[in-house]
Parts: sequence; C-alpha cells; structure tokens
Amino acid sequence: MDLKQLDYFVRVAELGSFTRAAAALGVAQPALSRQVRLLEVELRQNLLTRNGRGAVPTDAGQLLLEHARGILHQIERTREDLARMRGGLAGRVALGLPPSVARALAVPLVHAFRAELPDARLTLSEGLSTRMTEQVAHGELDLAVLYNAQPVAELEIAPLAREELLLVQRAAGAPDETAAPVTLAELANVPLVIPSRPNAIRMHVEAELAAAGLKPGVALEIDGVAAILDLVADGAGCAILSRHAVASAPRPDVLAMRGIAGRQGPLTIALYTAASALRPATGTQQQVLALVRRLARQRMASDEGTTG
Repeated sequence: MDLKQLDYFVRVAELGSFTRAAAALGVAQPALSRQVRLLEVELRQNLLTRNGRGAVPTDAGQLLLEHARGILHQIERTREDLARMRGGLAGRVALGLPPSVARALAVPLVHAFRAELPDARLTLSEGLSTRMTEQVAHGELDLAVLYNAQPVAELEIAPLAREELLLVQRAAGAPDETAAPVTLAELANVPLVIPSRPNAIRMHVEAELAAAGLKPGVALEIDGVAAILDLVADGAGCAILSRHAVASAPRPDVLAMRGIAGRQGPLTIALYTAASALRPATGTQQQVLALVRRLARQRMASDEGTTG
C-alpha cells in the first residue's frame, strides 16, 4: 500500500471531489484518479462511489479513511520525532487567516516561525471565515483564525481575542478618534462600503444593528480590504474595519477612524482558533497555534477584550 495513494484517497474522501482534491494537492486530476484506482485494485474494494456531485466513500472506503488518517498522522509524527533529534520540529502547516488578521499577523508570524521552526514549512492563505471553517473540517487547512466561529462537530474551536471595529472615513472633514463614538443610530445613516454576505464582519454589524431595530445603509458592496480602503479614501462612503486593516492602507493618513458604541460597550468582534477534531494536531501544528496565540495577544486584542 503506497503512502501517496493513501494521502490522495484521504483528500478525495474528505473533500468529496476529485477536482477539489487535485487542486488542494497540486496534481493533475487524471494522475490523482489513477492512483486512487490502483489502490482500489490492490485492495480489491470499491472505495469511492463516483457520481455527478463528486465522490463519497463506500463502507470499505469509510473504514480505510479511518485507518489512513491514523497512518498518515503517525508518519507525520515520525518525521517530527526524527527532526526533534536534530534539534527542531519539521512538517508543513497550512494556516488560514481572515484578510484583516493577516495584515496584523502575517509578517511577525513568518519571522517567528522561521526563527523557532527552521525545519518546518508554513503555508498562509487568506479567506472568509465561513469558507475556512469548511477547509479545516475537510483537511485543506490545518489551522485557521475565524471571526465569530460557531460550534462544528469536526472542529476544535477556542477563543483567541476580540478586535475592536471602527468606522473608517475619509480624513478631510471627518471627526478624529478623540470624538465621541458613533452610536448605532448614527451608524445606520452612514453610507457604507462593505463586503457582501457572508463576510463575518458584515454579518456581525448587521446583527448588532438588527438587535437595535436598525439596518445598515449599504452604498457599495466590495469584497477586498484594499479596494474598500481605496474607495473610502476616494469619498465613496465609510467602512467598518479593524485598526490593523486601516494600517495596511497605502495612505493611512488620508483616513480617519472613530469608535462605534455598541449595545454593550465598544463594538468588537470575537476571534477564535480552529483545528480539526478528527486529526490530532502534530507537534509543529501545536507550536504554530502557540505562536498565533502569543502574537494575537501582543498585536491584535483590544485592551479589555483579550479572551485567550
């Protein structure tokens, strides 16, 4: 039984699709299909039911999936144990971050990772929290930082921090940050340049306003922090973002930030870490999670809002 074939089979079974598995693995789909078929021939079992919607494990495939996850995990642990004898941890960790969090953590995280885990590899990706939840559950990501994460059976979710959300305006004529926070009633009358649903910050702001019997005034829906900041600087409207997102703007001096008074104090949004509950974390993954927690405490959490 070939380890590569097992790895390929696990990816297809977890993602439910040869196409998605091929993209995640970086291999051609015909090569992936051939390797899985060779595994089926060797085991003399149909491991996957192929249909127009994707691929679903058969009973035999489900049994192999449970064993294969353990085998691949033990191989990764073996590599780490051998690397530890050389004085360090090894292996690859795929970490997903929301865009505004990436702007705060990506650079210091890479520096710390290279210094503390020189034999390991880190892959960073940006995405929506809803999408990254699926990616961790399906094994496309090892770890992720999520906004307002909800309990999912396949995930281990832990609180990380709270980020304050600010109203971002063009600086010319805009109130500075020493001004009184914007009330929810005032916020409802502000033309917003805001991401489309299901962006977590968008959903959080709408829920906060709805609880007060209000609705946001959406001027433009734009997906992408950089584009939102450019449009705000151009006078198209205002945005609701974290301080770190604004700091990443090409010209932050043309933008002004103002606090938002929520129903229970300054408007904040919760951040969580997510890892798979089906695949025990390797030592390298645990170390990366510790780095994320340390850096989040140092760089992201609001003074009153740290939760982990």
